[in-house]
Parts: sequence; structure tokens; C-alpha cells
Amino acid sequence: MASNARSYNDAIDALNSLQTPFAVIEARRKAGVRPDGTSVRDMGAYLARIGYAPADLDRLGIVHVAGTKGKGSTCAFVDSILSQYRRARGTPRKVGLFTSPHLIAVRERIRIGSRPLSEELFARYFFQVWDRLEAAQPAAEGAEAGPAPGSKPIYARYLTLLSYHVFLSEGVDAAVYETGIGGEYDATNVVEHPVAAGISTLGIDHVYVLGHTVDRIAWHKAGIMKAGSPAFTVEQVPEAAAVLRERAAEKGVALRELAVDPRLASVRIRPDATFQKKNATLAIALAETALTRLDPSFSPDLSAPLPREFVDGLEQVVWRGRCEVIEEDRVVWHVDGAHTVDSLKMAARWFAGEWAGEESKSKSTAAAAGPKVLIFNQQGRAEAVDFLNGLCNTVKKADPAGRGFEHVIFCTNVTYAATGYKRDFVNKQYNPKDIENMTAQRVFAERWSTLDPSANVTLIPTIEEAINKARSLGETVGDGQKVQALITGSLHLVGGALGIIEKADAL
Repeated sequence: MASNARSYNDAIDALNSLQTPFAVIEARRKAGVRPDGTSVRDMGAYLARIGYAPADLDRLGIVHVAGTKGKGSTCAFVDSILSQYRRARGTPRKVGLFTSPHLIAVRERIRIGSRPLSEELFARYFFQVWDRLEAAQPAAEGAEAGPAPGSKPIYARYLTLLSYHVFLSEGVDAAVYETGIGGEYDATNVVEHPVAAGISTLGIDHVYVLGHTVDRIAWHKAGIMKAGSPAFTVEQVPEAAAVLRERAAEKGVALRELAVDPRLASVRIRPDATFQKKNATLAIALAETALTRLDPSFSPDLSAPLPREFVDGLEQVVWRGRCEVIEEDRVVWHVDGAHTVDSLKMAARWFAGEWAGEESKSKSTAAAAGPKVLIFNQQGRAEAVDFLNGLCNTVKKADPAGRGFEHVIFCTNVTYAATGYKRDFVNKQYNPKDIENMTAQRVFAERWSTLDPSANVTLIPTIEEAINKARSLGETVGDGQKVQALITGSLHLVGGALGIIEKADAL
């Protein structure tokens, strides 16, 4: 069958077949199997099988970003700045953006001109890559064997491979790449000559893969730095900073450590918080480096205000599911994907500030802002239960009366009550029995009841039912009041919730 005759749904079904099942992941975990250089070598072999050499990626002008917190926001800022510059100056010709995970549709991970790839283009390019891999022949005698002929890389690596094919086919000349997990052994690290590398704030995350200490995690993230390419980072904890400097010296890379850019003083960054200004600072340095290569007339001037294209890019960026507020008649949804202890504390502080603003507004009308509701999940990570302490205590401390969330809902990442997962959300990496039995959610509920015995804690099996529960609470509030709901934790939860709230198929 010709590759253009297969649909987007066919592509997603084929992609889902590349997920590593939970049983295999668990067996590898017990055996102590961890990522190593094989993943990048295999990516090079797959790249060759679809017709490219690593040198071809140089045409994409790749800005490569790793980090624990803020790497997605940094990528979105860079993409937005470059897109604004293109609109004003005609350079770059096309801007590509590759990020993960998706919120509603897989095709959101591969964007051109800040827009998700269309279903038609995604399916066409998906099956071009699929068919080329299936046609791969055994390696010539004496050559390095590599992956088995006809095989495909696993889910996230396949999407990375697909993004290279899409961007090269579409004539992209500036591409922003977010690493998946880590850096050194990440699938995106097949790129040999990035235009620039950026490392956002580092912390503890993905401990099984990267290690339990921030210095070990920093070692992995520093893997994206390449000799001959400028590298930038923001202020880090001392242990992380020391490792980044050491690895930069080993690689012969000039690593610049950036303080918050003073030119941001007159720029409206949302949210107006130090962590986001750090992300914006890193994005400015990366975009300036990319434009210096792309436009001979461009020259950064640190003593002058930011160019209008940079200001517009920073102020008009659209990065869904991060510090986002959506108002309905009876519910104000505060949506922020957060997956570490620190990022959840930040999400809680942001929500508390938004709630305080609503409470202040309400006092002028002799009404209260309405009850605070939390919807949370973080699937398949035993350490996630420890994320709850900071989330709970931050909100309680911010309330003058010391009240936390009146209602706390723990749900799974299953999308719909009647039909289960949306096709783009199918995830085989988690134990289906744990999801069916709501094992993690029960642990969360037990911890929260200890942290705040006054909270009404509920376990709900799907995102749709959790949203409906919060909306039903809105029907019980007084005139002028609105439920103040925070949806946080897994981006899979956040994406599913946004899809249900907005009835959207892609963001």
C-alpha cells in the first residue's frame, strides 16, 4: 500500500506498537539495565537507513536544550523569538520545534511555524520512515551490525527520527530540539554540530535512568555540549554547576553561565517569576546565537534594549499547559504540568498567587473566591508521593486562614469513562493492574489525608470524571463564587484535561 494512503490513526496505532511494554521495562529495571551509548549509535544507524548522515542534520541549524525544569519553556521561547524574527526579516526560512511529551495529539511534538504538523503530513512522513526502515538490508560484511534489519526504534526514538525526516524534507533551517530524558544517551544527541546548546535548571528527576544525585544528573545533561558549539546555562546549585564546568572543559566547550538578563526588566514574562525569567534568559542567548549564524546583519547588543522581535517572541509565546488559566461560569481552571518536587512547589506558589488575586477581587463584592480543588496524578513513579508535601504545605501557608485544598482528587491518566484512552494517549509502560486498582492514587490519598485531615480526598478512575467532579462542585457554590481548581502533575493528565475542557483535538 502506498505510504500516502494510510491515515493519521493508522500512524498512531503503528507508533503505539513501538512502546516498550511494562513487563519488559520492569525486567530491565530489576536487572539493572540502564541507557548507554548504544542508543545514540543505533539512532545513527536508523538515520542512515532512512537516507541521511549526521552531517545532513547540520542543515537544520539545531538549537539543543536539556535540563530538568524549564527546558520545554525555554524551547518554546526560542521558537517564538525565531518565528517573530522570520515574520519581520524573512530569516530563518522555516522554524521547526521538537518537544515531548504531547498534550493532546502526538503530532504536537513536531511543529513548523509553531503549529503542529497536520494529520495528513504526519501520516505521510511517518510511513515514509516506516517503509524505509522495513526495507533496510543486513549490514555489509565487515560493517558494524547495528539494529536488526527491518527493525524500528522504540516510540520516542522513532518520533525523533521522524522529526529529522520532516524538517529536512520541509526545508527547515532553524530547529529547536528538547531532549527527552537526560542528554548524553538521549535519542536527540545524534546531532553532532548544534548551533548552540542550552541547559536549563537542574534537579532530581528520572532517578532510575539518570541517578539519584544532582551531580550525576548534571553529567547526563551536559552530554549535549559539543566542541565547536557555544553552550549556555543558568544559575545552578553548586554540585550541578561544578559538573557542567568540568564536562565543558573536557569537551573543549566555552560554557557561559547566565544571570537573569537585565533587558528583561521591561518585558512582560508570564508568569512574572524568577524561574521563568531564567528560562527566558537562556532562550535569548540561544536565539541570539542562532540568528548570528543565520543573518549576517544581526549582532547582539547587550547594552541596548532587546529587539522588538525578541520582546514579541517572549511576550506572545504560546506554551499550553504551563501556568495557564481557563475560566468557565463556575470553575476557574489553573493548569500547570509539573513533575518534580521543586516544580510542584512552583506550581503551588503560582496557584496560590492566582487564588489570592481572586480572593482580593471577591472581597470587594463581599464574596469569597470559592473552594480550592486539586486534581493530581503522576503515574508509575514511586517517588511521586513525596511531591505532595510541598504542594500541600505551600498552598496552606499562602492562605491567611491556613486552609489548604478543600477538595483533593487523585485520578489516573485514563482519558474517558466510557472509551478509555484517547488513541494518542495509549501508554503501555505502566502496570495495567496498578491503573485498574488505582494503586498509586491510594498511596497519594493516604499521604494527603495525613498532611491535611480536613481535606475531602476522592479517588476517581478517569480524567473526564475528575473534571466532571470539579464542575459539579461549582454547582454548589454561592452567587459570584467560582471553584478554583488546580490541575497539576503529569503532562499526560494536563493534556487530557485540556482536551476535555476545550473539546480540542490538538493544541
